[in-house]
Amino acid sequence: MQMLRRMVGTALALALCAPAVGAQDTHVIGRAALDRAVQQRVSQERVDRDTIRTFLHRADVRTIAARAGVSMEKADAAVATLQGQDLHRVADQVRTADQQLAGGASTIVISTTTIIIVLLIVILIIAIAK
Repeated sequence: MQMLRRMVGTALALALCAPAVGAQDTHVIGRAALDRAVQQRVSQERVDRDTIRTFLHRADVRTIAARAGVSMEKADAAVATLQGQDLHRVADQVRTADQQLAGGASTIVISTTTIIIVLLIVILIIAIAK
């Protein structure tokens, strides 16, 4: 009887361990797909950072920041600390402001100036919060 218990216990233990052993070899996503996803994210973050930095180096943005008393060096350094949704959100706002500035519409100068100041402050606040 004791021998039968050992055999049944061993069989049950093997049956319970078998799915775990097989699961180690199965992957939900392939390594190549995972590598592509990581590269895509890194690439998008690099584009977003470059967009923000290009905007910060514009002469009119520097002039407005100087009048507002915002340190462009701190803002530029803060861009490196932005990540994820914060980075993407700021980059989208920068693209919008850049389009308005590139359009040369003089009727939106006040709102564009406000957007630039708000963007600079948002960048600094996010950087300080981290």
